[in-house]
Amino acid sequence: MSDLAFLETALGRYVDPLLGRDLQSAGVVLRIELEGSRARVHVELGFPAAGYVETLSAQLRQHLAASRPGLEVEVSVGWQIAPHAVQKGLQPLPGVKNIIAVASGKGGVGKSTVAVNFALALQAEGARVGILDADLYGPSQPLMLGSRERPTSPDGRRMHPIQAHGLQAMSIGFLLDSDAQPTIWRGPMATQALWQLLTETVWDELDYLVVDMPPGTGDIQLSLSQKVPVAGSVVVTTPQDVALLDARKGLEMFRKVGIPVLGIVENMSTHLCSNCGHEEAIFGSGGGERLARDAGTELLGKLPLDIRIRQHADSGNPTVAADPESALAHRYRDIARLAAARLAYGEAADAAFPSIAIAED
Repeated sequence: MSDLAFLETALGRYVDPLLGRDLQSAGVVLRIELEGSRARVHVELGFPAAGYVETLSAQLRQHLAASRPGLEVEVSVGWQIAPHAVQKGLQPLPGVKNIIAVASGKGGVGKSTVAVNFALALQAEGARVGILDADLYGPSQPLMLGSRERPTSPDGRRMHPIQAHGLQAMSIGFLLDSDAQPTIWRGPMATQALWQLLTETVWDELDYLVVDMPPGTGDIQLSLSQKVPVAGSVVVTTPQDVALLDARKGLEMFRKVGIPVLGIVENMSTHLCSNCGHEEAIFGSGGGERLARDAGTELLGKLPLDIRIRQHADSGNPTVAADPESALAHRYRDIARLAAARLAYGEAADAAFPSIAIAED
């Protein structure tokens, strides 16, 4: 077998854990170049992967070198983020390639903290990211992002998003005079107000807009899921049964309106004692896995109940921004990377990748 044929065959045998399939069938091998005993393989992923480039490159080099001793292999990895399909009858939002909704069936599971760190993690992986705080009655993103800046509107009709930790951000909280000022609206008014926040914000060429959804599955959530062009959703839960029951309702709501569920995030999976370091599953264990298995989706990751996450969020400097090299930040990045890969290569993915091209000198 020639070296070129060997490389094609070997790449077809390498199953990447994030893609869930081999590189050839995923269509991510951009080209192969062969010069004597030196081969260069260029891979282009459909999701941001700054924290995965070295791992994938090393594993591919090892795989190919072991299959054909004496062949020197160089691997380069990049990515190109494409828009993905949304609900039938809806058009993508201008300036936004993909909207990902982060939701929970009930309040109190840490959804907003997960959402802001999820957005920051996507950014750390190499994407342009924004966040929309869709909880009009209890907006928390201004506090978590550490900003009380008001949006500007040069034309009196559209607003520029706030810039915080590199994210483009919008929240009704940026428009209120104080954190104590209530928003008292009936459902249709709230839905319209949120729609205006979404469509009257000038989003600047985002790869992903993360929407921090209101908790629950009421009229507002259903109306948003039907009107907003969402490419995928992430459901946040805690391990105990009452949270899992509500999370399943949120998951099924997305499926009923044709929004793919990218996976489950189990928050507060264990409690990590800040004094002695003892780790205990105070809310039970295995709930996220059971929900993902029963619902036919994926457990994207588990996050601990850790005082540092709360401290970072309350100080306006979320964990991924405050301590980017920490184990906690890397958990968020693993979750974000896997969710983005699911969006790019899951059943609903429609991104077109270039076919393989082979050059021999």
